[in-house]
Amino acid sequence: MTEAPTPEHLQIIEGLMQNPATVSPKYFYDAKGSALFEDITRLAEYYPTRTEQAIMASHAPAMAQAIGTGCTVIELGAGNCQKARALCGLIQPMAYVAVDISEAFLQQAVAGMREAFPGLPIHALAADLTANIVLPASLPAQRRLVFYPGSSIGNFDPPQARALLARMRGLLQGDGALLIGVDLVKDAAILNAAYDDAAGVTAAFNLNVLDHLKRRMGADFDVRQWQHRAFFNPELSRIEMHLEAALDLVVHWPGGARSFARGERIHTENSYKYRVEDFVHLLHRAGLPHAQVWTDEQRWFAVVLARP
Repeated sequence: MTEAPTPEHLQIIEGLMQNPATVSPKYFYDAKGSALFEDITRLAEYYPTRTEQAIMASHAPAMAQAIGTGCTVIELGAGNCQKARALCGLIQPMAYVAVDISEAFLQQAVAGMREAFPGLPIHALAADLTANIVLPASLPAQRRLVFYPGSSIGNFDPPQARALLARMRGLLQGDGALLIGVDLVKDAAILNAAYDDAAGVTAAFNLNVLDHLKRRMGADFDVRQWQHRAFFNPELSRIEMHLEAALDLVVHWPGGARSFARGERIHTENSYKYRVEDFVHLLHRAGLPHAQVWTDEQRWFAVVLARP
């Protein structure tokens, strides 16, 4: 007797059957995908991570004064927790919560945080940021700082981004704040290189989603039949990532299948690039109207502290 598909499988299938087909970028982040993303952040072409780190280092005193000490840091999409190490060293929080979709990778990262901050209460929470986040009941409601670095807010289209920001606002009392990284509009050549690097690491990261779906839903994707495509779409102010069929093919999964013609694509990710004033307006609409903004000299990236 064939098992009924789970709600998650139905959601994946619905995306694959669209025209064009889509896959949620959350499926990038199995253990291999999370490790590949860490490799991406160290690439010469990938400016966001080092630019954000440089902003936080150069403006550390002002940020520390604005945030204050003794808050509870809740990092969304924590990854390897490296950015949280710098932040926690700066503001001396009373507790730290790491939230990430990849549980195995998260546990490893949190173990490193506990070694670095042996006296700090540290929690690990495996959760999907696109759903409601349920924090540990023991966590104080007051003086929370939601930390969302890395410009991951760009992976959501503007209505989705506003909804996510509103959910972040829902985690805060009136004395809480959000510290968030935002990638800014810049020359298309710089953007394109950052998402299609010469070494092919981003291509491997994008293709890995197919192997993840093979394991997760029993599909028979063959990564050798697909190619990485990434480019800046100026009309929508976003980088688009796609997987393009290199030949006519059919993908099967339990209970269904879809044919793809050569050149047909699966849309795997968007990364929206903002102007500072547009992002501040988005924060205002999400219930976070008071914003302080720090940027690098080239205005490639911004770190924003927003309050209710």
